[in-house]
Amino acid sequence: MEAQMKRTWAEVSMKRLAHNYHNLRALTPQGTRYLGLVKADAYGHGAVPVAKELEKLGADYLGVACIDEAIEVREAGVKTPILILGCTPAEYAEDLIKYDITQACYDIDFARDLSARAVKAGGTITVHIQCDTGMTRLGFQCDEGNIDRSEKEINEAVRLPGLKAEGIFTHFSDSDGSEEYTMMQFNRFLDIIGRVKKGGFEFTIRHCANSAATVLYPATYLDMIRPGIVQFGHFPDMNMDPGLCDLLPVLELKSRVATVRTVPANTPVSYGRTNTTQRETKLAVIPVGYGDGFCRGFSNKLEVSIHGQHAPIFGRVCMDMCMVDVTDIPDVKEGDTALLYGVDDVPVEQGAEIMNTISYELLCVLAKRIPRVYVD
Repeated sequence: MEAQMKRTWAEVSMKRLAHNYHNLRALTPQGTRYLGLVKADAYGHGAVPVAKELEKLGADYLGVACIDEAIEVREAGVKTPILILGCTPAEYAEDLIKYDITQACYDIDFARDLSARAVKAGGTITVHIQCDTGMTRLGFQCDEGNIDRSEKEINEAVRLPGLKAEGIFTHFSDSDGSEEYTMMQFNRFLDIIGRVKKGGFEFTIRHCANSAATVLYPATYLDMIRPGIVQFGHFPDMNMDPGLCDLLPVLELKSRVATVRTVPANTPVSYGRTNTTQRETKLAVIPVGYGDGFCRGFSNKLEVSIHGQHAPIFGRVCMDMCMVDVTDIPDVKEGDTALLYGVDDVPVEQGAEIMNTISYELLCVLAKRIPRVYVD
């Protein structure tokens, strides 16, 4: 572990992951399934370790974006059902069968192709029918102008040979913003479920509650929730009331002070000379940069924490290093730990606000060269 922490590393707390899992699960009625998202390397936290922990905790399903992510988790020994939420070319039908992976089925042409290939391979592929209720991305279109056609196509898809239509789902596009639009999507989803039921088919698992809906809209839980960013301790909107659910950030990004230098006033610092010292200044060099996913846009804006005190980034963030002003922090020395973000003192949301983005992005872009160290 010490060898992994010689430069910059990310500490991932399994205890905090379990804390969030149990608190999110406590929001739902008994019997509601839990699908834990592990796509995009579990939002930068490490797909395989997180998947194994969620399986141990009792998650009913895991969610990924593509077949490579699913196979990685399955080959690591995880037995929990895995749903691919994104596209998989139908020619990979044999892999879906081999690895027992559930696939989102998003239009009738794909359903027919997947069915034919499953039959040819001599197996059955579990699918969840994906409905577009207002995201305008993937799925059978369920707006007023298309719902009649989609009803017919879904009724065909669920009866195709080689496919086992276990579930149906949709994805909310603005559940952390507009209750009105979310409820419109939800009602469209209930409408298509009802229509298919009248046609003689009933789904085992109906799901639509993403992170925001999980903490805001209990009516949307149905048979399963799909927590993503909240599972890792962050709300999808920085303005959401933290009292909605007790969550703890699972990941802390840390680095070590490489050296401390004292430079005189009027000394330009880093590329482009975007900042110049106004006094004799102590600068700590931190071995992290945009090559690690620590954004260049943090230059002269973000503050990190050393010895529990804030140290502002001074000058531009480089590819592999940045400098912080520690003039007013006593006894900073080589080897000291710098907390870059992850807890209340320097939350990742602080960096997201600077970058005009969301916490998801800053977690997902953390480079592979940053080792993940699993604690607790």
